[in-house]
Amino acid sequence: MTLGTLFWLFLAGYTLWYWWQAKAIKDSVLQAAHRYCKSMDVLLLDDAVYLRGLWFKRDDQGKLRVWRRFLFDFATTGEARYTGRVIMLGRRIVHMELDPHRY
Repeated sequence: MTLGTLFWLFLAGYTLWYWWQAKAIKDSVLQAAHRYCKSMDVLLLDDAVYLRGLWFKRDDQGKLRVWRRFLFDFATTGEARYTGRVIMLGRRIVHMELDPHRY
């Protein structure tokens, strides 16, 4: 086995691992968005969340973590779509909010 082959195997393995971890995080954010929408008496639309920001930031203890911003659409009556946000730092959800909307 050559060094080039090992490099490509490592890259493929890392890509697969990253995809698996990203999917698990996205699924947990989707579940949290479902619970939040239900508690706020709104309807989560499309049954989906979308990653719209990825960065590195420090947490309260000063450790460098991955910061993620997810967006999702919701409605109150089904006529107008509004946007909600979920902010994660590492594997913790640190903030959830809904755009101003009508009931």
